[in-house]
Amino acid sequence: MNSTTPLAKPLSLALAGAFAALFSTCALAAPDLKIALIAGKTGVLESYAKETETGFMMGLEYLTGGKMEINGRKIKVIVKDDQGKPDLGRTLLAEAYGDDKADIAVGTTSSGSALAMLPVAKEYKKVLVVEPAVADEITGAKWNKYIFRTARNSMQDALAAASTLKSGSIGFLAQDYAFGRDAIKAGKQALAATGSKATVVHEEYAPATATDFTAPSQRLFDALKDKPQPRVLAIVWAGPNPMNKIADMKPERYGIALAPGGNLLPIMKTWKAYAGTEGTIYYYYGFPKNKMNDWLVSEHTKRYKAPPDMFTAGGMAAASAVFTALSKVPSANSEQLVTAMEGMSFETPKGTMTFRKEDHQALQPMYHFRIKKDQKNEWDLLELVREIPAKELPLPVTNKR
Repeated sequence: MNSTTPLAKPLSLALAGAFAALFSTCALAAPDLKIALIAGKTGVLESYAKETETGFMMGLEYLTGGKMEINGRKIKVIVKDDQGKPDLGRTLLAEAYGDDKADIAVGTTSSGSALAMLPVAKEYKKVLVVEPAVADEITGAKWNKYIFRTARNSMQDALAAASTLKSGSIGFLAQDYAFGRDAIKAGKQALAATGSKATVVHEEYAPATATDFTAPSQRLFDALKDKPQPRVLAIVWAGPNPMNKIADMKPERYGIALAPGGNLLPIMKTWKAYAGTEGTIYYYYGFPKNKMNDWLVSEHTKRYKAPPDMFTAGGMAAASAVFTALSKVPSANSEQLVTAMEGMSFETPKGTMTFRKEDHQALQPMYHFRIKKDQKNEWDLLELVREIPAKELPLPVTNKR
């Protein structure tokens, strides 16, 4: 009758032990690494934000070999849309750090929103990797120790452009908001820093949503037409670029050449009629030669039937910075992350970037391009004149540490 009884107790003990071991394993399993990605996915910079998110997710995929984990901890990316609104950006970052318990955050698209987010990172004592906002104040006057930027800043853009303008007369056209005014201020400082003999003779600021450029362009033509050659009208514009409309006004009548800053691929492919025009750019898929960029170009073209754009590369750079930092600090302790990231180098589609210790700005190369005359396909747009190394860009430290 009781022949099976002796087995019952050992069996129940074995099962209890198994459940205890399982519970213990679950209890001890490392929690997810939470990364908040904030971007302006609605609004005028929507395309920039979408590219950033694509590049960020592809970057994590590449760096983790598809496992989406770091040191055995699963990665959870929490994406939030700040709509380019500073108040919303600030609220969403606080929500990410507070309610979502994000270990680290990345964002955002608009410089205005990014600037509003900086004090939140300081309040919560959590790292914020800024991508792709470019305002100099982010790593300048408004900076705090929790802020790191993978994106280039306005001064890096300006220094790259200034390196191609050695003499003559320059007129600027920019958008009338923080990005545009910051860029022109940086442009004038960059000319002085690079020893250029070129003179800025006029500046025009048009509404960010402007579609008619007749009046500001004519004022620029009038200001430039009698000034020393070469005469250059430099365009600094986020979003749909006015270059074609200005070119239709035939600035060459006054001996004026256009110098566009690099832009998104769909915009630049409308510039074919201006073969030979030169400018500078943060990234163009055909320029960097390295393993990471090769993978990004191949995989992005395969998945999206087009090569990666400049903000896709930026998103991947941010992913690499986050991955490298969290690999060095498995606990994701904020103070340890700050220490590890100061002076940290990490690989990107542009090659190696390094966070400068003084202000946490990523030092990186830029590119001098020429619009191709013979374009083999719709995305074969630019030829490389020269890669401009980071060491040739005398970027000042402007924060008060």
